Amino acid sequence: MQTTLRHPLSRLKPVLLGGGYFALAMLALDSSRFEGGLAFIWGANALLMAVLLTSRIGDWLPSLIACGMASAAATSLWGMGPLAAVPMAGINLMEALIVALLCRRFAPGRKFAGSLRPLIVFTLALCGPANMLAGMAAALVASSLTPVSFGPSWLQWYTGHVLGGLTCTPILMMLLQGEARRWLDQTPRREQWEALGLLIVFSLATAHVFYLARYPMLFALLLPMVAIVFRVGNLGAAASVLILAAIGGTATLTGHGPLHMLPSGTLGERMQQFQFFLAFTFLLSMPIAAELNSRRRLFQMLQESEARYRVIAEHSGDVVLNISVDGLIEYASPAAAEQIGCAPELLIGQDAANLVDPEDRVLVDAAIAGALAQPGSVQTVEFRPFISDHGPEWCEMVARAVVDEHGLPTGIVSTIRDMSRHKARQRALQQVAALDSLTGADTRRAFLEKLDDEIGRVRRGGRACLLLIDIDHFKAVNDCHGHGAGDRVLAGFVERLRPGLRGVDGIGRLGGEEFAILLSGTDVERASMICERLRELVSINPVRIDSGEAIRVTFSAGLVELDMQTGRDAILEAADKALYRAKNSGRNCLRRAA
Repeated sequence: MQTTLRHPLSRLKPVLLGGGYFALAMLALDSSRFEGGLAFIWGANALLMAVLLTSRIGDWLPSLIACGMASAAATSLWGMGPLAAVPMAGINLMEALIVALLCRRFAPGRKFAGSLRPLIVFTLALCGPANMLAGMAAALVASSLTPVSFGPSWLQWYTGHVLGGLTCTPILMMLLQGEARRWLDQTPRREQWEALGLLIVFSLATAHVFYLARYPMLFALLLPMVAIVFRVGNLGAAASVLILAAIGGTATLTGHGPLHMLPSGTLGERMQQFQFFLAFTFLLSMPIAAELNSRRRLFQMLQESEARYRVIAEHSGDVVLNISVDGLIEYASPAAAEQIGCAPELLIGQDAANLVDPEDRVLVDAAIAGALAQPGSVQTVEFRPFISDHGPEWCEMVARAVVDEHGLPTGIVSTIRDMSRHKARQRALQQVAALDSLTGADTRRAFLEKLDDEIGRVRRGGRACLLLIDIDHFKAVNDCHGHGAGDRVLAGFVERLRPGLRGVDGIGRLGGEEFAILLSGTDVERASMICERLRELVSINPVRIDSGEAIRVTFSAGLVELDMQTGRDAILEAADKALYRAKNSGRNCLRRAA
């Protein structure tokens, strides 16, 4: 069994978390229980929520126990006393758990830095069910143990916990997720000094507004904060909120700042108003920072994609073309000089159809139209290029539409490669596949395709005849001399037929010892004469087998003339019947179809 060893520091994390939670809770209770009830400021739960949202669910229990004990101790010593310690600890844990579970459910695995969705989910969870429920439970406890009634107690809890959580949790999460370290590692030194300068200016402006200004000037802090967000990003927004919280919160607690210029209000109310302002600045700066960060990442991805595309296009052996929706070439890769025989810069602005042989332009136009009509589909078409004799004979184009953010096509990106060698190999393979390996005659399939073509020509006014022939007594050759001798007879039979055929005639092996001859441009009388000549050529030239023995070969034949109405199957059936009559007539003769 394998044992997992944990780092010694991992055992101290719950202790350190509990100590931090206790310190924050003690500070809040000691400084903001202005009316003897609940604290007006509460940031301790922000620390717990940040830890839960940045750790695995399996590691939550030690953190919850540590913070629950810290909450009970702080409430017992500085809050509403021992009677409220356990209930308030449970309520604090309930709030943090609701927020963490909702965020894990609706924004799993997401960071606050640079992403708007988890920020929205967190805000809704914190302001909605978490503190609605926790606030009512806390108000029930506070109203029964302190002079503050249920309504004001609920408002104190809700404002303190919501505003504290909104302000501190995302910032603490960024720190726990290492955003500050990554920013320091990835940001140039000059930009780091620029960020430091902006934060110093913002600190001086905040100190002036809260300690020296004679008029309420909170609005004056929004401009430098937005500038920091634009120049520094998420961490700049977080740092400016922390600066504002530290300077503004201290000033408000000590009786300074714009909020004390108001004609009335208790210290607790002024602290609530300050927290509202702090939450407002947070909700202003963090979403802007998240959106800017998303755009910055998108721009970086586009730059990297463009760089990769350039490398691929400029070093590829295939021609890469960018074609507009109007069919004009907007970009041609350097391979165009070698593959197409034209400098890339001379192709810019030309109609892409000019690269295609006029006979194939319909196919290429259909492929481009298909790519534009179905963005995301890949269209492949083979065509003959309209170029000099030294260029490729065949090319293949692969085209796909480029779409905008609405999914509408803005052009075509296509690759063109030389297919001449592939086409030559394809033709060679087709020729090999079309020939019978033993006799060199057409295979059954190839011959029937030629017969179909000839029937089409006859229907357009031509003439042709089909001769179906069968070697007489071929089975006896195999039985007496073996199959090797039979194969030699089949090959020799075709060799003796060829001198009697014209170049336009075709011969095919339909199976076994059965052959067919297609006599193009010939009527039945002429075809009969050709058949008799073939019978003579075969009979007077016996086939010599390996043993040296000469075997005399004869054949029977059925002849049919092609007409404009009869189909292929009927023609073959008529020829076969004529061949059958020839065999029944004693073989070595010709019979015409009825």
